[in-house]
Amino acid sequence: MSCQNTQAKAALETSYSKGPTDTILCDQTIGQYFDHIVAKFPNQPALISSHQGIRWTYSEFQNQINRLATGLLALGIKPGDRVGIWSPNCAEWYLTQIATAKIGAIMVCVNPAYQTYELEYALNKVECKVIVTADRFKKSDYLHMLNQLAPELAGCEPGQLMAQKLPHLTTVIRLGNENTPGMFNFDAVCSMGGEAEAKGLEALKAALNCKDPINIQFTSGTTGSPKGATLSHHNILNNAQMCAKGMRLTENDKLCIPVPLYHCFGMVMGTLSCIANGACAVFPGPSFDPEETLAVVEKEGCTGLHGVPTMFIAQLEHPRFADFDLSTLRTGIMAGATCPVEVMKRVQSDMSMTEVLIGYGQTECSPLNHLTSPDDPLAKRVETVGRAVEHLEVKIIDDKGAILPIGQKGEICARGYAVMHGYWNDQEKTTETIDAEGWLHSGDIGIMDTDGYTQVVGRIKDMIIRGGENIYPREVEEFLYTHPKIKEVAVFGIPDEKYGEQVCAWIKPQDGAVLTAEEVKGFCKGRISHFKTPHLIKLVESYPMTVTGKIQKFKMRDLMVERRRTVNCVAV
Repeated sequence: MSCQNTQAKAALETSYSKGPTDTILCDQTIGQYFDHIVAKFPNQPALISSHQGIRWTYSEFQNQINRLATGLLALGIKPGDRVGIWSPNCAEWYLTQIATAKIGAIMVCVNPAYQTYELEYALNKVECKVIVTADRFKKSDYLHMLNQLAPELAGCEPGQLMAQKLPHLTTVIRLGNENTPGMFNFDAVCSMGGEAEAKGLEALKAALNCKDPINIQFTSGTTGSPKGATLSHHNILNNAQMCAKGMRLTENDKLCIPVPLYHCFGMVMGTLSCIANGACAVFPGPSFDPEETLAVVEKEGCTGLHGVPTMFIAQLEHPRFADFDLSTLRTGIMAGATCPVEVMKRVQSDMSMTEVLIGYGQTECSPLNHLTSPDDPLAKRVETVGRAVEHLEVKIIDDKGAILPIGQKGEICARGYAVMHGYWNDQEKTTETIDAEGWLHSGDIGIMDTDGYTQVVGRIKDMIIRGGENIYPREVEEFLYTHPKIKEVAVFGIPDEKYGEQVCAWIKPQDGAVLTAEEVKGFCKGRISHFKTPHLIKLVESYPMTVTGKIQKFKMRDLMVERRRTVNCVAV
């Protein structure tokens, strides 16, 4: 951010840096701050959902949010209740985000790619009381999956669900106009609130605290099952404001958001960053499509565009790229994975994004702890992830916890307002991630220079990043172990030109079992997300091991890079 130029001029001697503190942190809730922005910019555009034909000013958006908020209150939703949202990008997603914040309910982001195995775990882990769901998306039939998990829906009144597999879920709210047994329709819920609920909403505006948890984001863990990173109003609203400041957003900007809203990228760096300064959020479609995104940028005159590197590559390489006028673009954030330097240069030159920023962080940090500035030298903007975001400290440490000298590789840690409350109902994993002094340990390896700029050069954790999606091998391994013919499995990532990394699995079948890669593929389909499904499968009799019996995944990775086209290595 430009204000980072005020950082102490003296060259750093150790790998410790602190962002500027000249901006005062916001101590309002999201609802309080949103209403303040509406009062300031009532007639400015707030949301354009292109694929839905929706265009709302801030005052119109506020009215829609309040209708949903009072409807949820009429259903008996209270502060602290968990409300899941399972849907691709749409206006209803955004309404749910702000409406739940206004009533103090904790919105739980459910990945649109989740299948029954993952959905059941997520809803039960955080004890979701309500889920707002689309009817379907791409090949996923959400309503069918919910009925598979809760067949009791077919015979219950809406809001009265008592399901054996989902014991905490009482209410399903579906999008769309069709009626489904056991479920409320979204529009009907928006009409349920009356005078009593309106008064209740106003009372909650003063009663809620900005430090209250407001969002749960599932992030996979090295021990297998996803963990629910719990974030407060204070966490995400302030991080969004820092993003908006870095992009220099004003009420005259339109930010195109093709990244998924269920990620912090979409809902914090995207929608909340727009609210921060009264800018307009533009949804080009339910999910990313390169041509659709380019067309909407041109049609709406967008000034900002978000994306992970693979999204920008897909747009730059689209055969019709030259047909679109992108001259209105200026800014945006590229994050989620390491960006090739040449791609960053092309985004700046060919897409007119002269002020595009590189961001780095993690969900547990709301999510950004590093951001470049439009004023940074070009080399810093394409070769580093920037410096510490305002009000955050960053250090790089060795394996004993000592801060390293400048230029040495170590683990990146961050501390400050953005660090999550913890993992929902998982103190053990929280303690493993946030130490006694409040430092959040990323598991990523970085190098800091004398000016505080950080390069991310690797990962300590055995995480795979495929097209911006974080995939932890243990989670995929534990799922594959449920196949009756699989005796052992080892999952790891291998380099991929398009996605950065792909998921690879070495599988040892049960003694005497006949197993094929295609059979494994069929087992995964409809049960785990497509991006977690192994792209390459090798059926093996043994693994490279250490003398102490530990599997050597690095050797397996090297072999797969060399032998990707062998007959027993099948892409799925």
